[in-house]
Amino acid sequence: MASPRFPDDSATLTLPGPAGALEVAVDAADAEAKPRPLVAIVCHPLPTEGGTMHNKVVTMVARSLRELGATTVRFNFRGTGASEGTFDHGRGERDDLRAVAAWVREQRPGDTLWLAGFSFGAYVSLLAAEELDPAMLISIAPPAGRWDFDVVPMPTMPWLVVQGENDEIVDPQAVYDWLDKGDAKAELVRMPDTSHFFHRKLIDLRGAIKHGVRQYLPAAND
Repeated sequence: MASPRFPDDSATLTLPGPAGALEVAVDAADAEAKPRPLVAIVCHPLPTEGGTMHNKVVTMVARSLRELGATTVRFNFRGTGASEGTFDHGRGERDDLRAVAAWVREQRPGDTLWLAGFSFGAYVSLLAAEELDPAMLISIAPPAGRWDFDVVPMPTMPWLVVQGENDEIVDPQAVYDWLDKGDAKAELVRMPDTSHFFHRKLIDLRGAIKHGVRQYLPAAND
């Protein structure tokens, strides 16, 4: 399968991946925002628990970045939606992310690359961050305590972590302890009265993301 051209407008397309075809959704910057030379890849939560690129937290993260002028790329990990293959506990999913990032960099060589992920997607993007070296990393409810975070190198790039304090799936204290243990340089946003899926808190999440990343945005295109 040949790699498709990066679309000028929003589109869903199929990309060759390491385990077969990957379903990818590209969305252009918001019409009211000044476009920036920035592509942000957003990774979705655990496929075995219903996570897809259409998850409401994933789509809100992407929307927040598009409102700042970024182009966003969401994709379904192997075995999810129209993506081929089977679930691989983070290892194969990291390879999927590598393939998507390689395509973005090949197609948009002049653009800055950011990585973002929610829950399992945060874990996968953290696994790949050292190799892919994005200019910005965004981790929403990283599942410390549920996955092996001992194998995750502490990121050195600008890094925003957002954690709900009433998360019923990821133990917030496990996240805080992991960040403290690794002497992380993350900007940590603790959201009070907030569950794992940010029920009734999505607008607050949007604000936290925009506030946390604004200083790292590349200049808008002329």
